[in-house]
Amino acid sequence: MLSYRHSFHAGNFADVLKHVVLVEILEYLTRKEKAFEYIDSHAGAGLFDLTHGHAEKLEEYREGIGKLWDGDWPDLAGYLDAIRAYNRSEKLIYYPGSPLIAMQYLRSQDRAWLFELHPADFKRLEKHVQGNRRTRVACEDGHRGVLAVVPPAARRGLVLIDPSYEIKSEYEQVLNTVRKAYARFSTGTYAIWYPVVNRERVKQLEAGLVSSGIRDIQRFELGLAPDSDDRGMTASGMIVINPPWTLFGKMSLLLPRLEEALGTDGRACYQCDRLVPE
Repeated sequence: MLSYRHSFHAGNFADVLKHVVLVEILEYLTRKEKAFEYIDSHAGAGLFDLTHGHAEKLEEYREGIGKLWDGDWPDLAGYLDAIRAYNRSEKLIYYPGSPLIAMQYLRSQDRAWLFELHPADFKRLEKHVQGNRRTRVACEDGHRGVLAVVPPAARRGLVLIDPSYEIKSEYEQVLNTVRKAYARFSTGTYAIWYPVVNRERVKQLEAGLVSSGIRDIQRFELGLAPDSDDRGMTASGMIVINPPWTLFGKMSLLLPRLEEALGTDGRACYQCDRLVPE
């Protein structure tokens, strides 16, 4: 079992970017009555207490959601409302992960498939979605899980792929999973999260997607510092395949504001571009 636990990092700047993009896609999918399916490859524990345990130790959320919580962000209303749904007061205590944010958007006709390999996190996730008949939770490898359920019965949906990338081979594994899943479900929307710890590995992932023959790929990246050879994540990004037509315009407006709000000392940076056109 690998050592990564997202509970140390919940609500940080990378979560902000990932979940802003996630909400924008989910809001678009719910515009139509037709059912969709949400597939989460590495779902995690589901809900995190920012005032205790791992999150309290590093307090990374203070440089992420903590800087947005009390601000004026009408363009982030959906994202902030999804977090408020898990906080009984105006005080920020709990931060929902991707699966619990998605739960806010699932309707009676929609379904979710959640995969989590870590036994302890799986038990927590299972508890948080207990009783939700629209959701299936499995303690198994997320890459195999995604390939087992695509194409979904609804033939419409979002696949979120966001491993920890603890091992170098995971970048190639993500690429292989996306290629295989897309071959079976080419109309789905795929959202791929990545950390910028080693820029060359990110470039290899991007190059593999560009050369895959897949069309309509966009990239949204937010960093708190320039690339560095020192250990640690300086930026993170979301690569989206088959994005909603509204997403690029929305992120073009949001990313400069997020760069200003979350950055310090003028070191923050962002990217918003199309890796492959339609």
